[in-house]
This record gives sequence, structure tokens and C-alpha cells, in this order.
Amino acid sequence: MDRMLLKKMVFFGYHGVIPEENRLGQKYAVDLDMRLNLRPAGHSDDVNDTVNYADVHTLVKQIVEGPAVKLIETLAEKIASSVLGTYTSIIEVTVSVTKPNPPFDITFDGVTVELRRRRGPDGAVVAVED
Repeated sequence: MDRMLLKKMVFFGYHGVIPEENRLGQKYAVDLDMRLNLRPAGHSDDVNDTVNYADVHTLVKQIVEGPAVKLIETLAEKIASSVLGTYTSIIEVTVSVTKPNPPFDITFDGVTVELRRRRGPDGAVVAVED
């Protein structure tokens, strides 16, 4: 299966368990690894034969900059479900959401949640098991 990757998309959101996170907000980085057949677009050179990554970016932006959730796990799940629900040509998606500045008195590069979801035989979104 072919891949389309959108790396280090950065958005500003108000997600978190701590009230200050909901009030002040912070940047979030999102990576998407989408599995789909890119052969038709490769042969036709027609954007209608692929997934328009600008549209995917807009969808992810609306989710991250939209209503606040407590957990980045929830944010990642919403992104995966929305991407698979919107683009039927995408068979599987891996979503990574990084909160680079969690409000803790520790020094590190942030916390990242990564999940994989795919379209099941009935079209439902299911977790990918290794």
C-alpha cells in the first residue's frame, strides 16, 4: 500500500486536563501517515484521483483548533475517525499528536500519542493490532 505523510502540522489548541491548559492553550504537532492507492494519481496527474493534502490539513486544523478535549488520545482518535470517515480511499491512518509543552516541572521534548486505525470489512473504523 502506498503512503501519504503530512509531517509536523502545527496548530494552536486548548486541550488538557489542567484548567490552565484550557484557558491559555498551546501548540500541538500532528503527523499523519495515510495508506492508500496512489497509482491512479501517479498515472493521471489529476488531483481528483488522490487525496488532496490541503483538504486533509484543513480537516485536522478544524479538529485541533476546535472544541477542547482533555486527552491527546481523544484528539488523535477524533482525527483518525474523521480522516477515515471523510476519505474512503484511505485504508489506514497512523496519527501522532505531540503536546510539546505539557504543564509539568520536567524537561523533555513533549509527550506524543500515536495510534493506528483502519477501515474494517464493514467500513467501520477499527484499531490496528500488531
